Amino acid sequence: MQRETKSLVWGIILILIGFLFLGHNLDWFNFDWNELWPLVMIAGGLFFWIGWLSNRREFGLLMPGTILMVYGLMFQYSALHGWYYMDELWPGFLLGPGLGFFFMYLLGNREKGLLITACILIALSVIFWIGEGFRYFWPVLFIAIGIYLLFKSRSRKPEVPQEPETTNEQPGSQ
Repeated sequence: MQRETKSLVWGIILILIGFLFLGHNLDWFNFDWNELWPLVMIAGGLFFWIGWLSNRREFGLLMPGTILMVYGLMFQYSALHGWYYMDELWPGFLLGPGLGFFFMYLLGNREKGLLITACILIALSVIFWIGEGFRYFWPVLFIAIGIYLLFKSRSRKPEVPQEPETTNEQPGSQ
């Protein structure tokens, strides 16, 4: 980013933070820092993404930006709705880096290792997120596939051999 742009962005941020705290101190609105601190993580993640947008060659900024945003969203949800939800949200700790690797692959130089790592972490996250319900899902999936295969084989019509095509042309007349 150019120096003027950086000064402008930081100036706006500081003014907004100042108004936020002034409004809280003057009782214009109320906020509880214990519920809002994850927004700082989300904002930090956005700044990494903005840094990447200003210089697309720095795709390494996507990893910390994505991790901070995913973790910030998880913490924000827990801060607002109860920290006991972390026992269900913990697979997000795998999802954050998984998405980071995926965005580095997608928006970077397309290294195969980044995509493989992303797929492994995202798949593990999804598997762990499904959790207890997962053990009921697989048997039902096998039953459904089995039923599909049974009906598919029964509904298939027997193949009738086709006769070779004949033409009305005389041999040697072209």
